[in-house]
Amino acid sequence: MTAPVVSQSRNAVASANRIVVKVGSSSLTTAEGGLDPARLDALVDALAARSAAGSQVVLVSSGAIAAGLAPLKISRRPRDLATQQAAASVGQLTLAHAYANSFGRYALTVGQVLLTADDVVRRAHYRNAQRTFDRLLALGAVPVVNENDTVATEEIRFGDNDRLAALVAHLVGADALFLLSDVDALYSGDPRKPGAVRISEVAGASDVDGVKAGTAGASGLGTGGMASKLAAARLASSAGIPVLLAGASDASRALTAADVGTAFAATGSRLTARRFWLGYATDANGRLHLDDGAVAAVVGRRRSLLAAGITGVDGDFEAGDVVELVSLAGDVVARGVVGYDSAELPSLIGRKSHDLPEEQRREVVHADDLVPLHR
Repeated sequence: MTAPVVSQSRNAVASANRIVVKVGSSSLTTAEGGLDPARLDALVDALAARSAAGSQVVLVSSGAIAAGLAPLKISRRPRDLATQQAAASVGQLTLAHAYANSFGRYALTVGQVLLTADDVVRRAHYRNAQRTFDRLLALGAVPVVNENDTVATEEIRFGDNDRLAALVAHLVGADALFLLSDVDALYSGDPRKPGAVRISEVAGASDVDGVKAGTAGASGLGTGGMASKLAAARLASSAGIPVLLAGASDASRALTAADVGTAFAATGSRLTARRFWLGYATDANGRLHLDDGAVAAVVGRRRSLLAAGITGVDGDFEAGDVVELVSLAGDVVARGVVGYDSAELPSLIGRKSHDLPEEQRREVVHADDLVPLHR
C-alpha cells in the first residue's frame, strides 16, 4: 500500500514539541498472559526515540485492569465494578513497574498520574493537575497517565481512556495527540468486512459523516472501540490539537514520519484552559432550550443569552452551574455558566429584558462564560 501523502496535519504531529500518546489495553496485554513485555518495550522504544529527538512526552496508558486479570486468575474482563477495581489495584502496580523498568533502559524517569473524572470536572482539581504535569515535564520525567480505576465509581468514570487522552492533551497544552490501538487507521466501516474504505485524512467533520465506528474492541480487554477514538479525535481537533490515529504496531513510524494511520487536522482554535474546561471537561447540570434567534446570537455572533431567547428549561441547577444550550432541533450548540437557579427561570423565559423587574434584567448566560460547540 502506498504511504499517504504527508499533509500539513501530518507535518504538525511529526514536528510537535509536546505530545500526548494514548495506547489501549489490547495493544499491551492478553487475557491469558497479562502484560506483553515485548509489545510494551516496543512502544517505549518509540516514545524514548521521540523524547531523544526533543519532544516532551505524556503517555496515557490503558491496561491496568487487563494486567491484573492473569495474576488474579480471572479469565476475562469483569463487568462488576468491585472486581474491576480489585483487578486495577493489582494491575496498576504491575503496569507502573513495567513502564519504570522499560523507560529506565533509556535513563528516563516516569511519574504515575492517576486521574478520575472529578479531577477534570472540578476547576480546582483541573488547575492542580495542570501544575503537576508542568512540573513533571520540566523535570524531564515522562508522565504515565491512567484513569484511577481502583477508586473510580460509575458516576465519575471517564468511560474510556480515549476521552481522557483528549482532555489531558488540552490540559497539558499538547501540540499533538496520538491515539494508538490494535486498528491501523479509521475506516468507513468495520475493516474486517468487505467494502470498508480506509480514511487517510480528516480535514473536517464532514469527512467522517457516515462512518460506522464500533464501540468495543475484538479482544474484550478494552472499553473504548473506534467510536470512542473518533469522538476523542474530534474533541481534540475541534480544540486546535491535530491528531494521528494509528496502530500501536506502527508506533515507531507514527511518532517519527507520521506517514501511517489517519490524520485529523486541527479544525478549531486553541481555547484557554478555562473555556476548554467549560466546554468539554466539566459536567452540565441542566439544559436551556433556545429559539433560532437565540442560537444565531449565541453561536454566530457570540452574544450573551437573554431570557427572551429561551423556550424551555430542564434539570435542577443553581446559579453558577454549567448548563447546555440546546437548539429547537435538539442539538447542543453551546455550554455556559448560568446566572439563575432553575427555579427562577420558568417565570422569565420568553420575556424581553424591559418587561422584567430591574433586578432580573441581567444575562441568563454571559458571553464571557459561554462556549459555542462545533461538533
